Amino acid sequence: MKTPPYLKPGDTIGIVSPAKIIKREIVENAVRLLEKRGFKVKPGAHVFDGEHYFAGTDEERAADFQLMLDDGEVKMILCSRGGYGAVRILDNLDFTGFRQNPKWVAGYSDITIFHSHLNILGYESLHAEMPLNFPESDQTNSAIETLLTAATGGHLSYEIVENPLNRQGICEGALVGGNLTLLISLLGSPSALSTDGKILFIEEVGEKLYHIDRMMLTLKRAGKFDKLAGLIVGALNDMTESDLEFGKTAEEIVFEAVSEYNFPVCFGFPAGHVPDNRALIFGRHTRLEVGKSVKIDFIRK
Repeated sequence: MKTPPYLKPGDTIGIVSPAKIIKREIVENAVRLLEKRGFKVKPGAHVFDGEHYFAGTDEERAADFQLMLDDGEVKMILCSRGGYGAVRILDNLDFTGFRQNPKWVAGYSDITIFHSHLNILGYESLHAEMPLNFPESDQTNSAIETLLTAATGGHLSYEIVENPLNRQGICEGALVGGNLTLLISLLGSPSALSTDGKILFIEEVGEKLYHIDRMMLTLKRAGKFDKLAGLIVGALNDMTESDLEFGKTAEEIVFEAVSEYNFPVCFGFPAGHVPDNRALIFGRHTRLEVGKSVKIDFIRK
């Protein structure tokens, strides 16, 4: 797996809006914060555009992303927000220039589409905070700090408290994954992940509980757990019932779906649709230790 060059002070970060529309002031706030941290920032030409639900037409959003992929000065493409829309432009992108001049792509939620595709191409990427959730420009938090630590080549490791549903064990493997709904939507496509020998991360927000059950069974029936090295479960929040109670929490649904396997499982990792959205390096060889506490260490080459 290839690692894009790490950012240095003065490097340029490009901001694009490949999915849902976003307010100008939110992006401008992120620009101020990143400039304060010593980076140049280049927003795409259509970052603030609107086409009903989307931040511009498919053609406009793809054009912005393509220009950032091809721009030799841009060292990281930071997606302004998720929502829905990345999959509508993915097949219109040409990664030839990116292969010649790799760079970090950062974001989460709908940006899972790009993470999965880049993993298939053989490049690391950052599951991390986006401008939509940046704090005020004179503030910072763990989500911002871990994003910048990962992007600048600092050592990224975490230790969190145990969860009653955890399954103990130690494993190593490349970290892959993202938003559960998006991972399901990619099955059968050229961008679908291989999970063999890897550690899978999943997160989700605002889904009905029976949807979580269906998606976990879909991954199971697709063989995505058969040769899995380990599972990290991030935030599963704001879940809803249908007309009848499902009878299990989202975490219990995940636990049941993987109960017959032996790989270690960590619940409650702070990443996903939560304020404490800590950065993960997708594609990076990772060590997962699940015991009385949980340790996750990204092994830098």
